[in-house]
Amino acid sequence: MAIFLYTFAAFFIVIVAMAIGYIVQRKTIAGSCGGLGAIGVDKACDCDNPCDKRKQRMEQEQIKISLIE
Repeated sequence: MAIFLYTFAAFFIVIVAMAIGYIVQRKTIAGSCGGLGAIGVDKACDCDNPCDKRKQRMEQEQIKISLIE
C-alpha cells in the first residue's frame, strides 16, 4: 500500500507542476509536428459549408482578432 501512495504522490506532484507551468507561460498547447498546418489544412473544420455553430464560432474568433489588432 505504501508503494501505491508514493507513486500516487509522485504523479500528483508532477501533474501539479505541469499545471503551474502551463498557467505561468500562458501558451497554447501545441504539438511538435506543426499540427494540421503541416499537411496543408488551414482549419480544423475543412468543410466548404460549415454548420451554424461553426460559423458563429468563426465570427467570434474574427471579432477577437480584430479587437486585438
